[in-house]
Amino acid sequence: MQNETDVIVIGAGVVGLSAALAIQARGLRVTVIDREGPAAGASAGNAGAFAFTDILPLASPGILKKAPKWLLDPLGPLSVPPSYALKIAPWMFRFWRACSPARVKQSTVAQTALMDLSKAELEPFLTLSGTLSMLEKKGNLQVYESKAELDASLPGWRAREEHGIEFRHMDAGEMAGIQPGLSPRFTHGTFTPGWFSISDPKLYTLALADRFRANGGVLERDEVTGIRPLTEGAEVLSHGKIRHAGHVVLAAGAHSHLIARSVGDHIPLETERGYNTTLPRGAFDLRTQVTFGGHGFVVSRLSTGIRVGGAVELGGLHRPPNFRRSEAMLKKAEAFLPGLKPEGGVQWMGFRPSLPDSLPAIGRSKNSARVVHAFGHGHLGLTQSAGTARLVADLVTGNAPAIDISAFSPQRF
Repeated sequence: MQNETDVIVIGAGVVGLSAALAIQARGLRVTVIDREGPAAGASAGNAGAFAFTDILPLASPGILKKAPKWLLDPLGPLSVPPSYALKIAPWMFRFWRACSPARVKQSTVAQTALMDLSKAELEPFLTLSGTLSMLEKKGNLQVYESKAELDASLPGWRAREEHGIEFRHMDAGEMAGIQPGLSPRFTHGTFTPGWFSISDPKLYTLALADRFRANGGVLERDEVTGIRPLTEGAEVLSHGKIRHAGHVVLAAGAHSHLIARSVGDHIPLETERGYNTTLPRGAFDLRTQVTFGGHGFVVSRLSTGIRVGGAVELGGLHRPPNFRRSEAMLKKAEAFLPGLKPEGGVQWMGFRPSLPDSLPAIGRSKNSARVVHAFGHGHLGLTQSAGTARLVADLVTGNAPAIDISAFSPQRF
């Protein structure tokens, strides 16, 4: 059977398009298929950060201590709608198991390796894709409301220090030199200069799509319903059409696990429903990204505005958005940044694909070496996109992956 293309990538978000460009750069013909088109999902509305210092998994003993208090607040940093609690219980059990100190240590080592690779690959990839001018290096300021809150964070900073991550702790006066206009309630902070950002995540992802097409790539809008392995490749099934390719890369974000089932891979993916409000560019004089960790949200400066967003709502794919969450974060941002102008904002909700141990699934299907999975990055899809693209291109072309990917195996669950 003659293949229509060398590789089909399912998913036109930042991970899928990055993988498509990396594979294309190795001389292969690539087709990308997406149910809505490029940058239609979480890639459009994220905070725009390359959070390479964020090596600690969400699944950790620290989150277990905070979770009971947060879960009692339906608009808090972590919530599960009561009607969804029973359905998500198996995933939450796996999450709880992943919070053991031994599992956290293993996950941190793996996460750090992927972060280091992603950081090393980022600027070469941006050069390849013609998007280097969109990169900004303005750091991140994590703020605390007391010395006790800073002290509680120190084990995490020691773990980062062990991995060579640069940071410095600050008092209120030093923070004002980095970011004026913070509420005096924030008495301490930690600045990480190695925290990069992109000028606008949606425009960046659309630029990747443009470069992919300019290089001869084919981008189609269609809803993929399944993958069927073949001896020398695979078929991609959609409504009324069958496409053939030598390799298939599944990078469809929060919808990936549904397609993976068709090839026999049962991967426990859940949806972190992220919320934000993007204000006009003049809403605040933001000099760096500010993380309000105790409240589960960030404020980012984009070329298109000031974005206030974050938090985690584990609520699946089908519940309607609860924009009271966006409103709650914006109200807090008003209090935390007294000069913030809250008018004229645009609300957004997107699906972030999350696996229980906070690591993505990167590797071959158990039933076909020609099918490669690349999804489940949670809130780190943009951050890890260039590194994941390198690993996917290695797997597709038969080269040894740039790092040990055993911890990311889709069969680990």
